Order: sequence, then C-alpha cells, then structure tokens
Amino acid sequence: MKDVACRLVGLGVLAVFLAMLGGCQGSGVVMPDEKTDLFNGRDFSGWKLHVDEEGVDVDDIWSVRDGVVNCKGVPNGYMRTEGKYKNYVLHLEWRWAGRPTNSGVLLHSSGKDKVWPRTIEAQLKAGNAGQFVLINGTGVTTDDGKDWQNVEETYVGVPKKEPSSEKPAGQWNTYDIICKGDVITLYVNEVLQNKGTKATDTSGWICLQSEGSEIEFRNIYIKPIDLYFQ
Repeated sequence: MKDVACRLVGLGVLAVFLAMLGGCQGSGVVMPDEKTDLFNGRDFSGWKLHVDEEGVDVDDIWSVRDGVVNCKGVPNGYMRTEGKYKNYVLHLEWRWAGRPTNSGVLLHSSGKDKVWPRTIEAQLKAGNAGQFVLINGTGVTTDDGKDWQNVEETYVGVPKKEPSSEKPAGQWNTYDIICKGDVITLYVNEVLQNKGTKATDTSGWICLQSEGSEIEFRNIYIKPIDLYFQ
C-alpha cells in the first residue's frame, strides 16, 4: 500500500508540473528562433480580425488576393496575431492602393480587443512612416535623450528622425522593426527613422491597422535578432 501511495503521490506531482508547464506555454510569449511567416499568403490563419462596430462583417474589410492582404481602411480596426511576441525583427511591405491616408503597425499590444488597445505604434500615416505613436499610457525615450514617458494624453506622436523615405502611392515600401528588450528601432525603406529605448511594454500582439483608406500588405514575417538582414 505504501508503494502504491508513493506512486500516486508521484503521479500527482507530475500532473501538477505538466499542468503548470502547459499553462506557461499556453499563455507564454513567443521569442522566435528562426524566420517565421506570420502571413501565409492564402488566408488569415494565425490572425484575429477586429472592429468595435457591431454588425460589421470583417470579411468586407480584409481579404487576401494573390498573396497580398487588402484592407479597405474603414471602419477603424485591426488584424492582430493570435500569439504574443518579444525580441524579434518584424519585416513587412505595404503600399497604398488608392489615396494615401493613415494606417499603422501596432507593437506590444495588450489588453481587451478594442480600438485602440494599449500599444506602441510604428506609424504608417502617409508622409510620417517611422514616427512612434504612444497609445493608452505606453512610453519610450528616444535616442536623442528626450523622455516620452508618463504622458497624460491618450495618443502621443514621437517625431521621426529624417524626411519621409516613403515611395509614391502604388509602390511597395518596406518596414523593418527591431524589438530587442526595451528598445524599438524603425527602418522605413532601409532608412533609420526612429529608435526608442526604455519602452514601457516589451511584448504583445502585432497588429496592422484599418484606419483611413485602402492599403495592402505582404511578406509579413519575424525572425530572431541575430538573423537581422541575413
């Protein structure tokens, strides 16, 4: 009986350990160890589509054609990764299908799905790609030493470094975003446009905004920091 009891106790401890391990993995944050496509070019597997407005069919806003995500831009909303990520290089390409207006890449997003969640935005507004927008209490310190922390406004724009490096409407642009610990670096068409340190948030969902006019995205992937531009 004593041996049986010991085995039962052992199995119980093992079960608790496995449950705890499974819980950590289930709620954990992914740190990529290889290049990983976030968009498969066919459908929205791995993504959640969100708008606040009731009765809106998200399939009327987002679609996939010829390996490209098409977003109508209205109403406001986003497509977000189902998983949360940290310490990665994010690469994506975008172009305006019509009149350039507004969009953005939301980094380290968290909380309830709503327009807009707590997040640090890598701006895509035409002419301003490379700005940071700090939303719902997030903060950074730019590498010129300016402190953008503990600001009271809901939306705070942090200027980019250089004149616009964007291409004309209809041409593809590249965004390369390096998230390493509490540092976020933004390259627009290989031009360094911003660098924020001491970021308040260092992990979360990655989101692409619907916020303006028709925009397209393709080649969306992440890879480890040490594979940057390899």
